[in-house]
Amino acid sequence: QVQLVQSGGGLVQPGESLRLSCAVSRINIRVNAVEWYHQAPGKERELVASIAPNYEATYDMSVKGRFTISRDNTQNTVYLQMNNLKPEDTGVYYCKVLGYIDWGQGTQVTVSP
Repeated sequence: QVQLVQSGGGLVQPGESLRLSCAVSRINIRVNAVEWYHQAPGKERELVASIAPNYEATYDMSVKGRFTISRDNTQNTVYLQMNNLKPEDTGVYYCKVLGYIDWGQGTQVTVSP
């Protein structure tokens, strides 16, 4: 069983930035891909970013150019830097290790004037 503990998030205005963290334990992220998902109010959870063991990152078109996923293997932690936030980015963000069923506890992000 993988444990993922998230931090960050909050209430910001459009155009501002936030950074989410996902600390992983019980497995080594050095050899695993890690993903960030976004669940907007009333909608299904959607993949927005992922980072492979070789540091290759992929993004959904809705966040490309604004969000950056990164990893610190020494801390076994993955980050999601979110810049130029928009109201449609509002929702709960979850992290997950590819191939495992466990999820982080979720982090609320609210973007509102």
